[in-house]
Formats: sequence, C-alpha cells, structure tokens
Amino acid sequence: MRHLFIINPAAGKKGATARLEALLDKLSFPHEVAYTEKEGDARRFTEEAARRGEPVRVYACGGDGTLNEVVNGAAGHAHVAVTNVPKGTGNDFLKIFGPDYRTLFYDLEALAAGPETPFDLIDCNGHLGIDVVCAGVDARIAADVHRYKDWWFVSGIGAYILALLENIFFKGIARPMTVRMGDIQWEDRPASLLCVCNGRYYGGGFMPVGDAMPDDGVLDILLVRKVSLFTFLRLVGKYAKGQYRQYPELILDHHGREASFSAKEPITVVVDGEVMRDTAFTVRLLEKKVNFFYPAGASYQVSSADKTS
Repeated sequence: MRHLFIINPAAGKKGATARLEALLDKLSFPHEVAYTEKEGDARRFTEEAARRGEPVRVYACGGDGTLNEVVNGAAGHAHVAVTNVPKGTGNDFLKIFGPDYRTLFYDLEALAAGPETPFDLIDCNGHLGIDVVCAGVDARIAADVHRYKDWWFVSGIGAYILALLENIFFKGIARPMTVRMGDIQWEDRPASLLCVCNGRYYGGGFMPVGDAMPDDGVLDILLVRKVSLFTFLRLVGKYAKGQYRQYPELILDHHGREASFSAKEPITVVVDGEVMRDTAFTVRLLEKKVNFFYPAGASYQVSSADKTS
C-alpha cells in the first residue's frame, strides 16, 4: 500500500506545514510527500498516483479546497482512497466526524490503519464534490470573502463581515431563479438560497440538514424563498442549526438524486469551497464513488438530527 501526503503549504496558520512535517518524520511506515504550488496540483498528483494502478491512500493536507481537488482526482478509482488531514483554517467536511475531528485526523498512524468507506459524489456541471453545493446569498458571500482577503489590512473574520455586509445590505438577498427538484417547480421567482447537501457542514459550521449522510444515496436539498432582511436575520441561526422543518412556509425541501436551476444572469455557486459561475446548473449524484478512510473508532454515522428538533 502506497501512502501519498499532498501538502498545501498555503493552507493553515503560520508554522502549520512545519508541524505536519515533524509528524511525518516520525511515521513508522514508508510514505511519499508532494507539495502543491498552484491550483490543480493536488488533483494532478492524485491522478498520477491513480494511473500507477497500485493501491494508494492519498492524504489531502489542507482545507476543503485541497480535499476537493484530491476527490476529483480519485473519483471512480477502486484502488484509491482519500482522506483529509485538517491543516486548513476551514475543514467543513470533517465536521461530520464530531467536534474532535482535528485530533482524530492528526493521529496519522491511526488514520493510515483506519477503515475506508465508499462515499457518494455530487456532480455540478462536471465538477465533483463530496460535501455541499450552495447557490444564492451564502454562495455570493463565500465568493466575495476571497476578494476581501486580498486587502492587506483585513483579517479573515473581517473579510467575512465585509462580504456579509455587502451582500445583505447593499446587493440584496434574493435573486430570480428557476429551480427543478422532484415535484417542486420554482419558475423564475426570487429565491434567497439553494443548498444541496451530501455532507452536513459548510460555510464554517452551518449545518442545514442534520441527518444528511455522505453514503445514503440521497441529496438533501433546501430552497429558501425570498425573505426580508428582518426575516433573514431571524432565520439564519435556525437554518444554520438544521431546523428547516420548523419553517415550511419559508424553506422548501427535497430529498432525491438531482436538482437543476437556472437564471437569466450568472449564478454564483460554491462546490466544497470552489467557486463556479454560469446561468444554468444541474446537480446530481453520480453512480461512481470515492473511497474515504478515517481513524478506527471515528464515526460519521452519528446524525446531528437530534440537534434540529
């Protein structure tokens, strides 16, 4: 079994790479290390490892973006398994393993020897995801955070606050969209956001569907109607805790394998932290899977639904 650690040096706080390297030096098993320099490197390294044809475990050492690249490179290859060493500041997907996920997934010896499970894959216009696809005001905020982070005097939380203020107070919450999901036909009407969940967490800790499972063959999809600023501010905390069932007049839900949505103006969509823009999207579950491994004793099957009541 090969073990390939793909390290994103730009992920995480200062010193994070050196601390990870110190752990790697102590490992009892042979392993390889590759460092990313630009977007797409993690996917390329994973695809190269898959082409060799031998069993390999790939460790995405970074945030959700690094994991997303590795997932796209490993998808559909039965001899490849992936995981995420949470080096990034945001590792939303791993939150399904509970509040101690950072400690669990930094135990590299236990991680290397742990079980693996085939997880479902989301296809969004050809780009694959393992966690959450969102479109609407939350996606626009997430996309604009990256722009504000380039300002030298703005911190990470400051960038989020600026993006939030811009999109909520100045650009408006809702946009017209046409949405098709199961029996729900939403025809060119304003909508605040659309969220498609395979995992449970996104946006730094939002959990819109507490009982979403990454291996149940179902996408849990929420469509939030147009709401006023007051209602949005009142509702957002409930939405973040998965209490959508308490607001059927505001939040439509569908649990299936596909949804499509479109608009006359380009829609901002975020797939596991990766930003896309187009006027039409189809999001669906794929038949092919990706093998995900984790430390023995860790569980993603403990639903957070009890928190949503």
